[in-house]
Amino acid sequence: MKFLENGTVTSPQGFTAAGVIGSVKASNTTKRDIMMIASDTLCSTAAVFTKNLVKSSAILVTKKHIENGKAQAVIANSGNANTCNADGIEKAERMCELAAENLNINKDDVIVASTGVIGQVMPIEPFEKAVPEIAKLMSKDGGTNAAEAIMTTDTVKKEAAVEIELGGKTVTIGAVAKGSGMIHINMGTMLSFVTTDAAISSEMLASALSEAVEVSYNMVSVDGDTSTNDTLAILANGKAGNDEITTRNADYAVFTEALTELCKKMAKKLAGDGEGATKLIICSVDGAKTKFDAKGAAKAVICSSLVKAAIFGSDANWGRVLCAIGYSGCDIDVSKVDVSFVSDAGEIEVCKDGAGVDFSEETAKKILLENEITIKVSLNDGDGKAEAYGCDLTYDYVKINGDYRT
Repeated sequence: MKFLENGTVTSPQGFTAAGVIGSVKASNTTKRDIMMIASDTLCSTAAVFTKNLVKSSAILVTKKHIENGKAQAVIANSGNANTCNADGIEKAERMCELAAENLNINKDDVIVASTGVIGQVMPIEPFEKAVPEIAKLMSKDGGTNAAEAIMTTDTVKKEAAVEIELGGKTVTIGAVAKGSGMIHINMGTMLSFVTTDAAISSEMLASALSEAVEVSYNMVSVDGDTSTNDTLAILANGKAGNDEITTRNADYAVFTEALTELCKKMAKKLAGDGEGATKLIICSVDGAKTKFDAKGAAKAVICSSLVKAAIFGSDANWGRVLCAIGYSGCDIDVSKVDVSFVSDAGEIEVCKDGAGVDFSEETAKKILLENEITIKVSLNDGDGKAEAYGCDLTYDYVKINGDYRT
């Protein structure tokens, strides 16, 4: 397995993309905000969506379109979530129609997604004007422009690709994602599209995606708010020429491992670029009675506002870590818990067997000043392990969200 330098969603064979300035928000005249991704052949497809009862109309349309496990293109926008709108489904369907007309494919083979402000009517005119232009610009080099088009409060584009060997054939998996705030993924506003030239059935694709999501995207939290628009979709066009994966065989295992590692890489990008964030926080838990307990403990720690604030201040306030573990609801013997803080500047143990140990505050501060911090938790009670991904809580998070709509 090899991550590609400058890998994008168009790295796999047969995929093209583009993004343009469509001015979905009338005030936007400088940033790409409408994009499309397409395969030159029909793809096996799977997707997972937000568990929020309030869902974007785009999700409702996409669910209907991929009931047969097939899709060929994605159209997505930033600037408007198309959520809680009386004409939302009509607008989402029209976006698919426009994509289909200009790509010469069936409209039911189009996935649609939106991100932005909730409850504002989606203008269709920008799409009527922009989609024909996007179709003309579709290219192998368009992945990065597509990545920009779905950014909202994101500060960096999020894209990557990985290569593996399946039956002597080189298979590539590419991904693009956006998400910075309203992220507490449970399948923030999080959109992610994954492409691959692997030959794999839609059933096995759905299984692999489900496995990958549980230990990657679903272990991310920026602010505890589960978005109305979370969508993660994967398209596989078979262009690599490997024997089609139709069972959970050895090739399925290799593919799923690579997909999982790619999703973890994207999950870290999402967490590290949380709104106002200055640091990526990884909580690594081992020694839990079960994997369920490990996941619960790790997620509780990275969701804790007090932990997040302490990391922002480079304060080794380990008691907040134990506090979060204690209310996680997991089966944990707190008298066995060890905690360390780890970064490129070193590692320092701050808690042993549920009690504080002497440590240098100066050394701890140095470790916590780095921009990637791992909170290492050993529960010493079993073989369960998990990682969760979050970020620090800063003054800028409130500034960004205090006037996000206006």
